[in-house]
Amino acid sequence: MKIIKNKLKNELNIRTQKNYPIEGVEFIDIMPLIIQKETLKEIIDLFVEEIKNKNVDYIVAPEARGFLLGTAIAKELNVGCIPVRKHKKLPPTTVEAKIEYEKEYGKDIIELPKLVNTTYENKNFYIVDDIYATGNTIEKIRETIEKLGGKVLGKGVILNIVELNDRKDVFSLLDINEE
Repeated sequence: MKIIKNKLKNELNIRTQKNYPIEGVEFIDIMPLIIQKETLKEIIDLFVEEIKNKNVDYIVAPEARGFLLGTAIAKELNVGCIPVRKHKKLPPTTVEAKIEYEKEYGKDIIELPKLVNTTYENKNFYIVDDIYATGNTIEKIRETIEKLGGKVLGKGVILNIVELNDRKDVFSLLDINEE
């Protein structure tokens, strides 16, 4: 792993595991960054600084590591947080949209929950997740929110694997290339 960009001042403790979860994939574990209280605070503060002037109504956070970031960022911004859940984790009556997509090592399904006493139409959203690899998770969430009439004002991640995507519109704290 070669670091191209690093906005974090605190020590980078990132673990990797080759051939996990399947042969040929190198798993990047950002949990040590979240475990360290100083680094977690720095991560949340940098996201808040990036988002605070965007007039966001909701932070959208895919399961599971996105939840950790999304709720903390939403609290600091005093906005709602929408947890995008894995398929069949929500009762069907609470699901606004089912999202099927391809990820680096297979197909997946996630579900966007219904909002409380309102719809997605004319609301502003910012999507937050841990890692942007191919970007399919975030991009499918964005497409779904926009089909529902919402506006995605930005997308942000802790770590962007730039050799797997050519996106320039993703806010990231770390940009890397795999080696």
